[in-house]
Amino acid sequence: MTDSVPLPGATANPDDRYKWLVLSNTTLGVLMATIDSSIMLIALPDIFRGIGINPLLPGNTFYLLWMILSFLVVSSVLVVSLGRLGDMYGRVKMYNLGFAVYTFFSLLLTVTWMSGTAAALWLVIMRVFQGVGAAFLIANSSAILTDAFPEGQRGMALGINQVAGISGSFIGLVLGGILGPIQWRLIFLVSVPIGLFATIWAYRNLREVAVRRHGTIDWPGNVTFAVGLIAVMVGITYGIQPYGGHTMGWTSPLVMGCLIGGASLLIAFCLIETRVADPMFRLGLFKIRAFSAGSLSTLLAGIGRGGLMFMLIIWLQGIWLPLHGYDFARTPLWAGIYMLPLTAGFLIAGPVSGILSDRFGSRPFATGGMLAAAASFALLELLPVNFPYLGFAALLLFNGLAMGAFAAPNRAGVMNSLPAQHRGVGSGMNSTFQNSAQVLSIGIFFTLMIIGLSSTLPGALYSGLLAHGVPAAAARRAAELPPVTSLFAAFLGYSPIQHLLGAPVLAHLSLADRTTLSGRGFFPSLISKPFRNGLHAAFDFAVLACLVAAGASWLRGGKYIYSDTARPGAATPDRESELALDPAAILSEA
Repeated sequence: MTDSVPLPGATANPDDRYKWLVLSNTTLGVLMATIDSSIMLIALPDIFRGIGINPLLPGNTFYLLWMILSFLVVSSVLVVSLGRLGDMYGRVKMYNLGFAVYTFFSLLLTVTWMSGTAAALWLVIMRVFQGVGAAFLIANSSAILTDAFPEGQRGMALGINQVAGISGSFIGLVLGGILGPIQWRLIFLVSVPIGLFATIWAYRNLREVAVRRHGTIDWPGNVTFAVGLIAVMVGITYGIQPYGGHTMGWTSPLVMGCLIGGASLLIAFCLIETRVADPMFRLGLFKIRAFSAGSLSTLLAGIGRGGLMFMLIIWLQGIWLPLHGYDFARTPLWAGIYMLPLTAGFLIAGPVSGILSDRFGSRPFATGGMLAAAASFALLELLPVNFPYLGFAALLLFNGLAMGAFAAPNRAGVMNSLPAQHRGVGSGMNSTFQNSAQVLSIGIFFTLMIIGLSSTLPGALYSGLLAHGVPAAAARRAAELPPVTSLFAAFLGYSPIQHLLGAPVLAHLSLADRTTLSGRGFFPSLISKPFRNGLHAAFDFAVLACLVAAGASWLRGGKYIYSDTARPGAATPDRESELALDPAAILSEA
């Protein structure tokens, strides 16, 4: 049996002022962490120009991929372990440490004196450690909020916190587009003064209100979980990269080894957790229907939503914005601006649905949100590739409202279902589902998109280049390049044709042909039909994922809040058998 030790200053009923202080500080922390998860996406061209590296050269794709994904991968892997440490040593202590680590490495990201691949490697490594700090924040913020707020207000509090996190990823797009062209270092430096203020604020004002449970660190569980999840994510990341003569790398030994080895380690993790005395994560938590159904819904919703941002960015930057007169170099910023209706939807629906879920339970709002999200993806398929913006904005707003309606009640339902002493690790597991689903979603969305492009784009590209004076050999080389090359070029705000042909080939063409090929209309018009095929396949998958998520959400049952005093004989925090035995002894449906 582990010891239960009240922390200094702990109290079972925190006052009203304190709970709002907790909400404001944790929301700021989660908002900063999620802004930084996406702020690089739009600013990547400015970063690579600043350090003097071409990210689209074959030897540099490592830096491109890991600039984007290192933060997300690290935060996904560590949140469960750091949530467990919060349960053991104090959630506020771990959260405060996270703010300090996050701010310190945000500063180090701005001070590189190197250039070229050395600077790129420095940024990737510092980005990894910045992700560690973010993982401390994400792992413990929901648990701290749940501790501070009474049962009848948790939906509202978690709704604000959750929606701030989701909307932060879209705010980061705009912020990166604004700061990157001014000075690429600003995208990291902007976090430093805010982080310093919030760190001092958290250390001075937050206090432990939960019960600390001493225990030993489950090293076998931590290692197998971390290495297994990293291996799976690395496999998914490199699966969308070309391999040999293939347009993607799903058959490469590296990808297959990572996926099989990672899955094997995650199975080993599950076996280890059933055998150690003090596991990192109690698999018995999944016997709580509200927790397991809510976590599964989180995973499926993340898979449906995670790749959406990338598809919308490529749609806007590669096709719509150039066709509407925007230079390729200006498309990153404007892509972020034109996606703001999605953020507005999150901000409107999240707090409202969270408040309503406090009264009526999570199931109707979370399930309804997923059904509405499925409908929004289906409606997006009806738009032409060169769409009228008002229709596109309306559907983005609808999708944001739907996802916001799901996110807040679902997180509240998950956190309300957990015993107080397991809120940190339970919150971490839910965040792992959400973050790792985004990596999985990116792999799936890009795979479907590349399959759609590879069937028709090479022929269309070859014919179009020949018609404008490009020599047959050069046109064939460009047409045979993997479609992901064109997608990454559009994603980074580069002119895809200039990248595909190169300056020497363009220099030998007539002025008229060179102007046409490098202009705003040629590539978008060429890629529109192949892109539409791939986009529809990706949206079809998103519809299916959201419908399955709605079904999983419905299975959570009626309104349920875990209580140690639910009935005589119910489990209490200092009894080890509360989850290892029959969960019916501690659960009840309200």
